[in-house]
Amino acid sequence: MLASGPSPIRDIHPPHPALPLDSPLFERWIDPVSGVTSHILAGQVAPIQQSFYFVNTSFSSDGRYYWFYCAFPPAGSANQGRSLGVVDLWQKTLTHFSETAFTDASPVVDERTGEAYWCSGLEIWKRRPEPDAVPVFVNRFPPEIASNRRPWRLATHLTFSADRQALNIDVEIGSEWYIGHLPLDGGDFVLWQKFDQCFNHAQFNPVDPDLQLIAQDHSIHPVSGKSIGYQNRLWVIRRGHTACPIFPTPLTSAPRRVGGNPHYFNDAARIISDERALLGHEWWSADGQHVWYVHYGTGVARVPVGGGEEEVVWRKSLLSHAHVDRGENWLVADALPPEAPDKHQVLFYNLATGKQVEIVTHLDQIPSSLSRYHIHPHPQFCLQDRFVCYTTNVRGRVDVAFVEVGELISRTL
Repeated sequence: MLASGPSPIRDIHPPHPALPLDSPLFERWIDPVSGVTSHILAGQVAPIQQSFYFVNTSFSSDGRYYWFYCAFPPAGSANQGRSLGVVDLWQKTLTHFSETAFTDASPVVDERTGEAYWCSGLEIWKRRPEPDAVPVFVNRFPPEIASNRRPWRLATHLTFSADRQALNIDVEIGSEWYIGHLPLDGGDFVLWQKFDQCFNHAQFNPVDPDLQLIAQDHSIHPVSGKSIGYQNRLWVIRRGHTACPIFPTPLTSAPRRVGGNPHYFNDAARIISDERALLGHEWWSADGQHVWYVHYGTGVARVPVGGGEEEVVWRKSLLSHAHVDRGENWLVADALPPEAPDKHQVLFYNLATGKQVEIVTHLDQIPSSLSRYHIHPHPQFCLQDRFVCYTTNVRGRVDVAFVEVGELISRTL
């Protein structure tokens, strides 16, 4: 089917959508050390059920539909082959849609309609959450640019432009990278800039439709398999202009040895003396004025989008991913140091009090046979910042969990 206009907004939009935590949809799990209560999705439509990557919305705004990743080992990987499931929190049902097989972490949910969008090959598709709905074609990257080549990715993670007219893409195909957007009305691909080195993790600014955050990243040479590192992670690009680094000059530090990328086979350790190579897992503030990120070995930091000094907001050396609420009052994060598997955790930090609490004090290591699915907690605030969702394995299976922010606040006063 061809893409049509936006579906009607749901009739019921509770001002404070809630989760039916006492329903059979959820199982309670209490961390034995911190006492924090998580609510794990009880039903299963797939052996592996994961929360979305932390920058992408997964709920409809009325709180009825929650989308998640599904994997069926040994099929697929984090790059391709996972598919989508949805929970109808009003009807208390779980459904898996095999036709939603997507690449990378591309899925995103239109909060207004509950529709999920995802990438497949050169194309973007969408579907509504009702079981009888059908997939709808949205747009495609030009085949003449692809020139018979298969893309490694079309979009790391789709985001909507602030005017809701387009979805960003950061295409990797061969040894070329294309930053741009595809209009939701099926119009022509708009190229913002082509690169000969890896830039991905593109995200539209939440208030400016002509601005994207992009990341210089590791890549793999398509012929030799050699891992190619990055030197300066954080960049922004304005439509019609050339991409610019957020930190144009080195963040010089004493040389130190850092491990290779754990996602790549036999990636060698490096000596780093410019901290720009130790920044990552970035995201926009809700007002679009700051870029937040993890400064590896230091903590969670932010910087004004126009450039300026780094502000370290939470000093915590072992963090891997993080997310902030819309009001920038609290942070959630996971700590996954490869050299310290006994310190894998999910945490909450109260900026006002400077106190933290462990949502999960200890996460068991994922079996190596499942590492290809990129099973990280990726905690994020959701449902108007009243909940945190994350991926857990505390019950011997990989599944989605939720925790109430109110409880986390009360434990960090």
